[in-house]
Amino acid sequence: MKTLVIGSTGTVGSAVVQGLIDKGVTVRCMSRSLHKISHLPSGVEGIVADLDRPHTLRDAFNGVDSLFLLMPVNPNETAQGLHAVSEAKAAGISRMVYLSAAMPPGSDIIPHFRSKLPVEDAVKASGIPATILRPNNFFQNDQPIAGVIMGFGVYPTPLGNIGLNRVDALDVAEAAVNALTQQGHEGQTYSLHGPDVLTGMDAARIYSRYAGRDVRYAGDDLEVWERHVRNMLPSWLIRDLLVMYQYFQDHGMIAPGGDLEKQNLVLGREPRHFVKFVEELCREWKKSLACAA
Repeated sequence: MKTLVIGSTGTVGSAVVQGLIDKGVTVRCMSRSLHKISHLPSGVEGIVADLDRPHTLRDAFNGVDSLFLLMPVNPNETAQGLHAVSEAKAAGISRMVYLSAAMPPGSDIIPHFRSKLPVEDAVKASGIPATILRPNNFFQNDQPIAGVIMGFGVYPTPLGNIGLNRVDALDVAEAAVNALTQQGHEGQTYSLHGPDVLTGMDAARIYSRYAGRDVRYAGDDLEVWERHVRNMLPSWLIRDLLVMYQYFQDHGMIAPGGDLEKQNLVLGREPRHFVKFVEELCREWKKSLACAA
């Protein structure tokens, strides 16, 4: 079996690639960047193509049996996803896994959640045996804020005080590999969550345990958060994330009853706890700081 992986260079995608390799699957990775596909694991084929230019996709899909589809958050995400599904159908792909996002009631006000719904519809209408994965907020979203946590003792992400069942991206990748390589997941939609409901205060408390210093929660003031990220993120993404964090503060994103039990069908084990992720992450951060000293 040969699997095409679109979105292969991020945390989830790279783990999907490795998981498929470990199961003996032949992997082809598609990127618009020649530089990115020049750094793939040994034995993985790389091909340059661009989801914004659908006429470039045919060679990428030629000769593959299955597809893992992940689009990074961007203003063209819906069109890119529709192009990929259309090409997958034309190529006769026999199995597909699409990485969407958690969709609790009312969350379609969040732009990068809403942009995935037409792609989900296209996946379902394609006739391709497919699995849709809807993950909660990733633990790994904390990786870029190491400097704030370790340097200033602040957890800056305005998650609110209702809580989210945040999930490890590596669990999501493992579920994707299982859906691609096992029978019985076709036609299923799985929401993917971690086992613990986490607020902003909870995250700060857990980081305090492992960061080697007290860490406080910066609070829920979205105007303050916006000022801090204004020079680091594009304006369209800031607007998107402001809507998302307001939703988290108003509603949380707690796993509905039955979701955790159902996700075990595709994950095959209990999901990883946030505290374990933080322990390992802080250990890595401390090593990096020691090397830089």
